[in-house]
Amino acid sequence: MTQAFVVHLGREALTTVLMVSAPMLGLGLLVGILVSIFQATTQIQEQTLTFIPKIVAVLVSVVIFGPWMLARLVDFTTNLLTNLHIYIR
Repeated sequence: MTQAFVVHLGREALTTVLMVSAPMLGLGLLVGILVSIFQATTQIQEQTLTFIPKIVAVLVSVVIFGPWMLARLVDFTTNLLTNLHIYIR
């Protein structure tokens, strides 16, 4: 197991994590910005107002993108475990 291979495996793992978490983070960010704009225009400065829409947005994104995220994680894990004998050498 060379250093280049370990770096490649780490890069692949990091890319998978970023791809899987991106829909939830992106939708949460978008809803947070929209709520902040709403608060700025109406001058409602309630801190708890932002939590419920963000939580709902993240849950909706998990429901919508859940099968894709699961398939991506299963593919990565299957690839990792299938080639385990090569990694150990």
